[in-house]
Amino acid sequence: MGRQVHLELGDSDFYLDLLFYHLKLRCYVVIELKAGKLESGHVSQLGMYLNVVDDVLRHPDDKPAIGLLLVKQKNKLIAEYALRGYSKPMGIAEWETQTTRTLPEDLKPSLPSIEEIEKELEGKE
Repeated sequence: MGRQVHLELGDSDFYLDLLFYHLKLRCYVVIELKAGKLESGHVSQLGMYLNVVDDVLRHPDDKPAIGLLLVKQKNKLIAEYALRGYSKPMGIAEWETQTTRTLPEDLKPSLPSIEEIEKELEGKE
């Protein structure tokens, strides 16, 4: 549905990295990308985005939004404690640079490189 989706809350601006709508599940999917290691505040940020998407975009027939936090380095213990107590469906995954090396050659040109993604995310930490 969008990339860098603008949310205005009061007098503050926020930007969702990626927003999808899953047709079979009938819900929004919010994906936050972090070029560094997992920090507990990232989970709070994603939780806030899920609340806004559910309040502003969600149709009454839709299910609650799902959140996915993709980080370059994940600490399982921090992830466990950071997610504890949240009732929203959220997950944390670690992305690896080897992923692009396993893509078929014909798909590689259509996707950004890890370096391009890292460069774009540098200013967001």
